[in-house]
Amino acid sequence: MQKIAIVIAVWLLPLSVSAQWLDVRTPVIPRTADGKPNLTAPAPRTAEGRPDLSGLWLPEVNPYRFDVIQDPKDEGIFRPAAEAVFLERLADFRRDDPVTNCLPGGPSEILNQMYRIIQSPTVVALLFESGTGRYRQIYVDGRKLPNDPNPAWLGYSVGRWEGDTLVIESGGFNNRTWLDRAGHPHSEHLRVIEKFRRVDFGHMQFEITFDDPETLTKPLRLALAVNYAADTDLLENVCNETNRDKTHMVGTVDRGVPLGAAVLAKYSGRYGFGEGSRTVAGFMGMTQNVTLIGGQLYLNALPLMPQTETKFESTGAAAEFILDANGKVTRLVLSQAEGDAIYDLKP
Repeated sequence: MQKIAIVIAVWLLPLSVSAQWLDVRTPVIPRTADGKPNLTAPAPRTAEGRPDLSGLWLPEVNPYRFDVIQDPKDEGIFRPAAEAVFLERLADFRRDDPVTNCLPGGPSEILNQMYRIIQSPTVVALLFESGTGRYRQIYVDGRKLPNDPNPAWLGYSVGRWEGDTLVIESGGFNNRTWLDRAGHPHSEHLRVIEKFRRVDFGHMQFEITFDDPETLTKPLRLALAVNYAADTDLLENVCNETNRDKTHMVGTVDRGVPLGAAVLAKYSGRYGFGEGSRTVAGFMGMTQNVTLIGGQLYLNALPLMPQTETKFESTGAAAEFILDANGKVTRLVLSQAEGDAIYDLKP
């Protein structure tokens, strides 16, 4: 458990909270009579009549940057060779995670951090909070993606308007980034489609699709809401300034004790937040899916290694299944350095 705690601390280290200029409010935005940002005001438009996406945006809490596989129907979407890479990274405690090594997180960076959109008629820029100086340029001047670009950490992007939706196509990624912090891989053939639609002043719908025939059997689509972040600002984040824990990341996952399929099968199911539970940073989800595949128990896409008949370990947390007096599973408790989260088994 000590090793797991160290890993979690490093895993969450690069994520920062919102910076705030004291006594400085975001200027020239709609506000209600009491001075609060009016997030339901009409979405602004540019002089060209396009929706103006400019501003500071924060995705709603979601689990996707930590693990892109959240829907049971997406289990098995990775090809065998890609799944083998994923399992190898899990066994090695994700020591080569680019973010842990203060490198760009790749195409998933947009899923769980604050970013600023700066929009002009020909270029849309995205400035990210995670990593000082990290940015993306999306060209909306009609150019096409380069045919054979020099592989880049954040790829190359071009955009087009489909009605009020900005559609961004990206390619040219190097294969040194991961699709998520769990360790799912991608190749240099990865193509990413993103869609931004601002529904009113303070709310935007975001959709991202990963398409990589070398590692995926079909495109993987994720959708989430993004909210305008008023009266705050981006926080400078220099990862190497405090990245001193990686030398302690040693060893491999404890494979635990053997349990029969009948024992493991009773833990399969969908677990939802229990009454009185609170969100814990590392879990980032209101539900957890436990599945049994090929004799291996998984928490979403993370293998669970049995330590006893009811207690399991993964590279992200410790899990304990709670049984009633009749031996029936009632809930799941996930534990990590930041605290515990309790989930009840759903019918």
